[in-house]
Amino acid sequence: MIPAHQALQRLKEGNLRFASGSQSRDTSLSHARRVELSKGQSPFAIILGCSDSRVPAELVFDQGFGDLFVIRVAGNIVAPSQVGSVEFSAEQHGARLVVVLGHSQCGAILATVDQLQKPTAIQSRNLKSIVDRVRPSVETLLQTNLKDDREALIRHAVRANVTASVNHLRHGSEVLENLIQNDGLMIVGAEYSLETGLVDFFDVAGSATNFSRAANSD
Repeated sequence: MIPAHQALQRLKEGNLRFASGSQSRDTSLSHARRVELSKGQSPFAIILGCSDSRVPAELVFDQGFGDLFVIRVAGNIVAPSQVGSVEFSAEQHGARLVVVLGHSQCGAILATVDQLQKPTAIQSRNLKSIVDRVRPSVETLLQTNLKDDREALIRHAVRANVTASVNHLRHGSEVLENLIQNDGLMIVGAEYSLETGLVDFFDVAGSATNFSRAANSD
């Protein structure tokens, strides 16, 4: 089991390789590795990211086959199925780092902003369910001066939505709360820049105690 702070460092280093174009050759799939993983898996981190085709977690973090347990859904929202998936990997595979990964120019954020500023009938109830989960993060920002600056509004909304998902995972599951308190689980937020290829980890405060405990015990 890799401690949370080591897993986080591994992701940061991998992302720097990706952004600089110096990806590791070790991330390629080999026959031997595939056979090994057929017997079981032990991903060192859980990534809850957006379904956007431009943000494949394994590539963004320069990781290989079997390294990451990836959950992807439009807008990196947290619904019961996503919570259950995180619980499953944290309990069954021992991953001690969860990253909620948003990204710049997120389509789900753009759709929610458009819907709030210029409401129209959403024909799909399934699409509406995604917009409704993003809506609270955007509505708060629309009560500020950001409502007059669409570009800044989108930037802040992406991060606010990530933070909402992080808080949901930290406080919306007894299983995850117990792992945070007793087993060093860390849940952090991050944003991937489509423009630079870099990931900014910006929401780690809620896990600061566990991060410090893990670092001191390593």
